[in-house]
Amino acid sequence: MSKTSCMFELWPVMRKCTVVAKKELFYAWPFGLAAWLCGLIFIDRLNSETSRQAINSSIDQLKKDKVKLWIFPEGTRKNTGEIHTFKKGAFHAAVSAQMPLLPIVFTQFYFMESSQKLLDVGRIVMTVLPPVNTEGLTAADIPQLMSNTRASMISTFQATSSHLKAQMLADKKAN
Repeated sequence: MSKTSCMFELWPVMRKCTVVAKKELFYAWPFGLAAWLCGLIFIDRLNSETSRQAINSSIDQLKKDKVKLWIFPEGTRKNTGEIHTFKKGAFHAAVSAQMPLLPIVFTQFYFMESSQKLLDVGRIVMTVLPPVNTEGLTAADIPQLMSNTRASMISTFQATSSHLKAQMLADKKAN
């Protein structure tokens, strides 16, 4: 189950929610059209200024309609066993809107072998961390906010991934 699959499981629970997605997905018809009609915010990952404008122009409407915004700060995740450097967009949006961040961490995908395109039996553990308050923060606070949030997520990622891997190895030995 990927991040996207997990999102589909959570979507009904979250009620009003939208996502920031790369603009290339818009052109994957009919999915792109359906996603746009559902309110996804498409950004150009190669142009940070237009990406920031797209997100910021949506913030007021999202707050008014009480819609949650789901952003993946790593961008495209690679299954390398680590959390990669964050992009600033999610943090700028949260600080600008003075809304909390809700970090969500997925374990490493031990059941996927990317190089050989193999899929095995496996599990993903998703951990929802406590909300991170952004009230009173300014753009000057964003680097520290990013660093603290990423450190917390890395700690959780490492702990839950190693626990899951040990559990999966124990399960294999039992079978």
